Amino acid sequence: MMNALKLIKPYIFERRFFIVAGIACLIIVDFMQLLIPRVIKWAIDDLTLWQVDASGLWRYAVYIIGIAVVMGIFRYCWRLCLIGTSRRVEEGLREALFNQIQTLSAPFFAQLKTGDLMAHATNDIQHVRMAIGMGMVALTDAVVLGTASIGFMAYINLKLTVLAVIPMPLIVFGTRFFSKKMHRMYGRVQAAFAELTEVVRERLAGIRIVKTYGREQDALERLRSQSNTYIDLNIRLVRITGAFFPMMALFSNLSLAVVLWVGGRQTIQQTITTGDFVAFISYIGLLTWPMMAMGWVINLIQRGRASLERIDKIMQRRPTIVEADDARPLTKAAGQIQFSEVTFSYPAANGDEPTPDVLTKIDLTLAAGQVLGIVGPPGSGKTTLLNLLPRVFDTGKGRIRLDRHPIESLRLKDLRKQIAFMPQEPFLFAGSIKDNITFGSARTDAAMLWHALQSAGLADTVRGFPHGVDTVVGEKGVILSGGQKQRIALARALLEPRPILVLDDPISQVDTETGAAIIHGIRQLAGRRTILIASHRLSAVSFADQIITLQNGRIVEQGNHDELMQNGQYYAMTHRLQEIEEQTVKN
Repeated sequence: MMNALKLIKPYIFERRFFIVAGIACLIIVDFMQLLIPRVIKWAIDDLTLWQVDASGLWRYAVYIIGIAVVMGIFRYCWRLCLIGTSRRVEEGLREALFNQIQTLSAPFFAQLKTGDLMAHATNDIQHVRMAIGMGMVALTDAVVLGTASIGFMAYINLKLTVLAVIPMPLIVFGTRFFSKKMHRMYGRVQAAFAELTEVVRERLAGIRIVKTYGREQDALERLRSQSNTYIDLNIRLVRITGAFFPMMALFSNLSLAVVLWVGGRQTIQQTITTGDFVAFISYIGLLTWPMMAMGWVINLIQRGRASLERIDKIMQRRPTIVEADDARPLTKAAGQIQFSEVTFSYPAANGDEPTPDVLTKIDLTLAAGQVLGIVGPPGSGKTTLLNLLPRVFDTGKGRIRLDRHPIESLRLKDLRKQIAFMPQEPFLFAGSIKDNITFGSARTDAAMLWHALQSAGLADTVRGFPHGVDTVVGEKGVILSGGQKQRIALARALLEPRPILVLDDPISQVDTETGAAIIHGIRQLAGRRTILIASHRLSAVSFADQIITLQNGRIVEQGNHDELMQNGQYYAMTHRLQEIEEQTVKN
């Protein structure tokens, strides 16, 4: 728990002035509340003794109005300071969590669901905010208002005060008993909420597939099942908190019953005045809130603690892809690439058996400005090979060098700045075409943007849209076809003249004619940029200086187009089949 508290300590320290000011204002409000029963006592005693007239009652009313005005002003101030502080902590914690998530490596995201991360960034942080903001308020009230109320009650009658506070030790024991149970249940409830969030997110993200296959009822049943689990856990939690809060109210009402019985007799016997008795009852009423606040504080703190511990588990994770302490900077690479005995297998999931090698002893050298084509059947390791260059994953064995430097010895940010990457599955954000291509870069001008679109074979299509490059593509590019999405992703990779261009199946979703135009544009970059292309359509790589064929993670063929065609193996057979298919389509 102490490690988790370190997450919010910097934000609390930064806002320490506002916290002190807010607590000071809250204490003033509490003491103002304590004055009101005194004014009521004076008024009732004067009425009982027939020592007050209309002007005197007006004076007491003005006192109460004045106290209320002061309370209103300082209540505004403490809410601004304390609740404002909790909002700032919420903001800082959410930014820190998001920043931490961005530093983590690819294996982390394979292990944790998006719904979990969404729950951490929303529900968990909200509970931490409540524990800090209203938790401070309720705790201050419980200490200050409770202690001061007992002090004023003791001033009126010590014996009656002792009898009134007898139930309080029972509150301590009850609180300790219930707090442990609440903490455990809050953790389980938060985990169930994360799972429910993931179910909703996944079904909404795949709503078109759900509707196409008519699986709406199945999706609803899956949601209903997880929702029932979440509700069942919440009901079990309510059974605990539902017993806790009535217990607090019971002890408060026991105190009130004692005061009515004993204090009422003392008033009849004139041991205390009627005004004292009414004031004492008022202080019991004020004391009820601190007693209830104590329960609320425990509730807030346990919920916030469970959430903070869940967030801390994410914050304690460390990226598996890290740069060395003495990593060297790299301003601009020439583009020479070398794979030496590279073997790779994906990290095993928690407790699972090690996964088999996806790549085995990959050896190849690519001079600056050359083009490498990578072909092979599905699952042969093409995408994995491309992902190793920008260190999406690190090699298990062997070494990759860029300009004769091991890529692990380079600063990670500098390494990735040298590489323009187009993934096999293009991802588009719910912004405009321009935003998706430029990625918010302020250095991009209109000429660069249209040149990238032209190279990706998309310029004429975009000109046909009513809003051109400002057309909003919707979530994941919903208004675009698969080929258009792919070409936007390609334009993104072609936008900046980075020394290395990595393309994973760049023409898989376009027709032959469009694909030929795209490949023609890529060929113009040969000699100026080092290019790595993985493709199932061999026409995309036939111009490459060097082509490798991967099968089961091993290089089984290597050479240029003419050499591989003479070998008569996978490349040659596949190339001839694809030529026949393309010719058939044309006819």
